Amino acid sequence: MKNIDIDSIGTAELKVSENDLAVNVGSGSLPVFATPTMIMLMEKAACNCLADFLEGDETSVGTEMNVKHVSATPCGMNVTAEAVLTEINGREFNFRVKASDEAGVIGEGLHKRFLVYGEKFTAKTNAKLK
Repeated sequence: MKNIDIDSIGTAELKVSENDLAVNVGSGSLPVFATPTMIMLMEKAACNCLADFLEGDETSVGTEMNVKHVSATPCGMNVTAEAVLTEINGREFNFRVKASDEAGVIGEGLHKRFLVYGEKFTAKTNAKLK
């Protein structure tokens, strides 16, 4: 992996569609932006933060997510997630994550990712099938 600086930032965004609503992803009964989809967007922001620094078969996997979803977002609004790299411990990367819609912050928390080698990681995972 190439050198990456603490405070590096990754972002990801989406326009909330019917597919992103709690009622349609199974995380609730209301037509509002689903928490699992917010978490996915936060993870995508963290992946985007690391993307330009990965080499060869390197990738990262999420290992921990601790977030609060503090405000509901209706269908049709834009949501942006931001991941700020706060700490590196060997192959572990810690992020402060935040998601905002057009009216303000909707979620925030902490996320960890771990550097892995794609082929080896996938082979080990698929070994569970044997």
